[in-house]
Amino acid sequence: MELYDRLINRTEKLSLVGLGYVGMPIAVAFAKKIDVIGFDLNKKKIDLYKNGIDPTHEVGNDAIAKTTVDFTADETRLREAKFHIVAVPTPVNDDHTPDLTPVEGASRILGRNLTKGSVVVFESTVYPGVTEEVCVPILEKESGLKCGTDFKIGYSPERINPGDKVHRLETIKKIVSGMDEETLDCVAKVYELVVEAGVHRAESIKVAEAAKVIENSQRDINIAFMNELSIIFNKMGIDTKSVLEAAGTKWNFLKFYPGLVGGHCIGVDPYYLTYKAEMLGYHSQIILSGRRINDDMGKYVAENCVKNLIAADKAVKGAKVAILGFTFKENCPDTRNSKIIDIVNELREYGIDPIIADPEADADEAKHLYGVEFVDMSTIKDMDAVILAVAHKEFSGFTMAEIDRFFGKGKKVLLDIKGLLDRKEYEKAGYSYWRL
Repeated sequence: MELYDRLINRTEKLSLVGLGYVGMPIAVAFAKKIDVIGFDLNKKKIDLYKNGIDPTHEVGNDAIAKTTVDFTADETRLREAKFHIVAVPTPVNDDHTPDLTPVEGASRILGRNLTKGSVVVFESTVYPGVTEEVCVPILEKESGLKCGTDFKIGYSPERINPGDKVHRLETIKKIVSGMDEETLDCVAKVYELVVEAGVHRAESIKVAEAAKVIENSQRDINIAFMNELSIIFNKMGIDTKSVLEAAGTKWNFLKFYPGLVGGHCIGVDPYYLTYKAEMLGYHSQIILSGRRINDDMGKYVAENCVKNLIAADKAVKGAKVAILGFTFKENCPDTRNSKIIDIVNELREYGIDPIIADPEADADEAKHLYGVEFVDMSTIKDMDAVILAVAHKEFSGFTMAEIDRFFGKGKKVLLDIKGLLDRKEYEKAGYSYWRL
């Protein structure tokens, strides 16, 4: 009997290694069809899940409370499973080189608990070659087993979009790959259990790895172009949003927008691709120039905040500035690789210590990663400038009266990074309004 059939018959189990924004929704989805063990090193997170609490907000507390996922922080429980999915983050170091520590650590843990006949599928975003050249040797060393003989491997890049309630695991076509045709068929059939949109069978693991890393690189480059246009149009005194609305009436115009590019995908994945290219002797031209533009946008926003304060006859040093929103994207608690911290750090260079409010963000995570603490929005008053940084649903419905309450005397400096508000309305009301 094939492994797929044994999973269906519940005589074998599937394990999920890494239960974050990506891994947890996958575990919950599979648990509706087969037996699932959900493993994470973070015992605090496991306890939350066991108590029916979803700190990621990806599936909600009700779904966590009802799921049959067997949550555990005990790595030896992985021995009970035969089909393993690894979904751990792949960040970059301060020098923008890939940090493979999480995926290597997960491989060691899984290797120590791997049994004969297993299939291991990696979902973490990596450069082409990592699965076979980095992960497999670790699995073999830790398990004493031989890949291809005792266990098989595959790769199926994650495409979950944190905070997005429309594009979910079930509705996004899934790329799958395997080390041979038999493994590919098994991996494809297992994912077809939960992915309603179907799967695309890549011809090799390296092809699947490359496909994932260029998806986000493409978005990064397009957003960098929009950011560069925003810089140019601001110098010309032209509203970028109005330009894009006009250009967007053409059928083949790509509708991207300027913004801060953070998170653990778009702002990270291009560096994995360029790192591998450098190893092969090629220095990226387009990809890295796009990264440079996007990495500098937090500094650019802070500089424009200072310029607008000066234009409004307000003292820069010690100015009272509030930043609304700290997560890397809207309606999501994730603060990892948030570019809002770049605005904060740059403002501090000017002698401004901004206060930050974010009702969606994981406050403990922000404190741990950046040393920042949030204030309640009701305490924000007498500000010289307000930076509306993230398009949370709590912010998108702001009335002018609500925004008025944030400010003190003198001209109101408002930076609307995401273009949530009506520019003409606020300028007519006397605001110093600026946006990307």
